[in-house]
Amino acid sequence: MHKITTETTAETGEWRLLDEVIGEGPGKVEPQGAFEVPAPKRILQIGFAVIYCLLAAGVVFGYAALKPILVQEGVYRDRCTPEEEAEGVRVCYQQELRLNFMFTIAAVATNVCALLVGTILDQYGPRVAGVIGSVLFGLGCLGMGFSKSIHFIDPYPISYLLMAVGGPFIFIPSFHLANAFPRRSGLILSMLTGAFDSSSAVFLLYRMLYEKIGRITLEEWFLGYLIVPVFILVLQLFVMPNKSYKTASELVQQASVEYDIYEQESNPAIRDHHEDILTEIDSLLSGPEEDWKRKQGVEQKRQTAGVWGVMHGKSVSSQLSSFWFWGIAGFTIIQMTRINYFVATIRPQYEFLLHSYPDSVRINTFFDIALPLGGLAAIPFIGIVLDSLSTLTVLTVLVSIATTIGILGLIENSYLAAYINILLFVAYRPFYYTVVSDYCAKVFGVETFGKVYGAVICLAGLFNFSQAALDTITYRLCGGDPRPANAVLLGTAVVVGVALVAFVRSRGREERREMLKKEARAAREGGAEECLWPEGAGYGSV
Repeated sequence: MHKITTETTAETGEWRLLDEVIGEGPGKVEPQGAFEVPAPKRILQIGFAVIYCLLAAGVVFGYAALKPILVQEGVYRDRCTPEEEAEGVRVCYQQELRLNFMFTIAAVATNVCALLVGTILDQYGPRVAGVIGSVLFGLGCLGMGFSKSIHFIDPYPISYLLMAVGGPFIFIPSFHLANAFPRRSGLILSMLTGAFDSSSAVFLLYRMLYEKIGRITLEEWFLGYLIVPVFILVLQLFVMPNKSYKTASELVQQASVEYDIYEQESNPAIRDHHEDILTEIDSLLSGPEEDWKRKQGVEQKRQTAGVWGVMHGKSVSSQLSSFWFWGIAGFTIIQMTRINYFVATIRPQYEFLLHSYPDSVRINTFFDIALPLGGLAAIPFIGIVLDSLSTLTVLTVLVSIATTIGILGLIENSYLAAYINILLFVAYRPFYYTVVSDYCAKVFGVETFGKVYGAVICLAGLFNFSQAALDTITYRLCGGDPRPANAVLLGTAVVVGVALVAFVRSRGREERREMLKKEARAAREGGAEECLWPEGAGYGSV
């Protein structure tokens, strides 16, 4: 961002305009306008970002496909008792716990480190964050590749943890690329999000090759996969931008500043320079007509949301102490635990529910394929739902689907229930994550979005450690029956979900009425809102 200040010259006593940078992050990394980078290079950057997000951003969430390979490779088999070995169990109790813990700690780290990624991104820019991500991901691949040779520590959870933490460092810094073409920001974000969701298919590919072509050891796969972090590192150093691209609103503010300078400047060369910048910004944003459309879109979203702005302008402490925060945080904690627990234990769950190991393998394979494809297929429908329905309605749908999934997870000896459950789950997962971020943006505002959303995800990530207690309930107390643990999660989700919906219904209308009264009173006292654009001209006009 920029601002205009005045300075009086010592020689003539005249004042002149100065263009200064404002809105810098703690690390003084000023964002750049997309017009400063040639369009072909921006397209190349977006294409490469989609590719490396597909290959690395969320691969750890394909654990359901990797876990059978770990079992066949004998990972943690030494934890089995002689009695279990004599019985010939496929996966013994301690082995199951260690394998699940490996995924649990990775899932927790992925969510908790989002705050750290944001801090580094603000201070040092997307390139530094991306380089850190490629290094961490590479170290994780190295650890998994040499796991059989490492004996002084347990290499599996540490290596998988490094890969998990590397994912957000690779994925989150790519968000700003949506501003490379502001008029196509939604499409770019959906491509990046789709790549993240589809990255869980990497381990599915590994398992297919493992089973169909021949036994590919962990060492062969992960050491060969080192080409991916090397590829990302090279791109970060030589292709990807060092600075984040400015948002559309920041470009609008810059255009206003440039226009003021252009109007006040008498030097033809300087006037031409600022006119060129105005033209470039105008071509990116399509002028004041496009800004008017954005304003109309914002007003429409305010009306659709129903809860838009109820906590805007309030302090972070007030926001974090409200039920607006704790309601969505509580629901997110439960749902994220359910989602990650299901991913980690889908095969043993359906082995018990269907009383057939071969059938559980088929269910697991279907899930591995449906998970990335379901995320991709759901993306356009999610956007339509969020733009068309009120937040109250969206939350009601969210809680209803979560309840349905929970009930289906309790049904025994039903293949129909199993497949419907998986189809709902793979569509629900991206919908749930998107709704949480959409809720936080609408309720709390963009100024505190990072802190509030980060706090929600961080709390949910930390609570994922409770999966160890769920494993104890399932295997120690219930003889492998997953229904009691699923019932506990279902009941808790229903209670918290219904409480959240009821709160939004009752308080949302009240808060919205109060806000409208304040806006009306402010409009009467302060007059009409000042137009962003200079009267009679667009920011690209002369």
